[in-house]
Amino acid sequence: MSMLAKVLNLKGEVVEEIELPKVFEEEFRPDIIKRAVLSLQSHRRQPYGPNPLSGVDYAWENWGPGHGYARVPRWKVGSRAVVVPQAVGGREAHPPKVDKIWDKKMNKKELRKALRSAIAATANAEIIRKRNHIFSGEVPKIVVDEISGIKKAKEVVEVFKALGVMEDIERAKERRRYRAGAGKMRGRRYVTKKSVLLVVREDNGIIKAAKNLPGVDVVLVKDLNVELLAPGAHPGRLTVWSKGAVEYLGEWLC
Repeated sequence: MSMLAKVLNLKGEVVEEIELPKVFEEEFRPDIIKRAVLSLQSHRRQPYGPNPLSGVDYAWENWGPGHGYARVPRWKVGSRAVVVPQAVGGREAHPPKVDKIWDKKMNKKELRKALRSAIAATANAEIIRKRNHIFSGEVPKIVVDEISGIKKAKEVVEVFKALGVMEDIERAKERRRYRAGAGKMRGRRYVTKKSVLLVVREDNGIIKAAKNLPGVDVVLVKDLNVELLAPGAHPGRLTVWSKGAVEYLGEWLC
């Protein structure tokens, strides 16, 4: 038997009931979801390594035997050893190589399975609460397509209050903190917890209107991926779907 879900208007009132696509009945597979998220993250990994001449760009010579010194390359203007890994300022013994392949491949069928499983997790209140999300009412949260036409942040806030998810955004705001490590000096000073994910069929102003709300992400349903649905490889993100996005899922992932 197919699952039914309520569709809410912008004031949080029930306007109709729709039949959910079969993707919301998918088996929950956190193992495949984790692999899919790590695979997506690996594609952003940039190769790194030292300059090929690091530690070896010296004018050096080998003195040879008979000097009472180890036969290692030495600086021409002194007796300091260079080039070798055991010398101060010499080359690194086993440096990282820029030709290392960081990409973690995953079969297309598995990726698709992970996406379907992550979508189904957004309709399970128990899984969502394990991510410490705070909400009231039933899940999945489905709202009319008029939400995609909102152009002001204060209007988005009013809608989220009506839908019962604004408390989770406040949680993300309160838990904003300084980043640990050197990243804070590289334009990544703060870390904010993930909050509501809003999935819409088309963008008529909503992405710009909601982009500054703490922890909130807005995405077109055609661009949906596993990492958005399961940040940090933890499935069950609190998600608000537009009615058009849910209908698109039925056509796309049937």
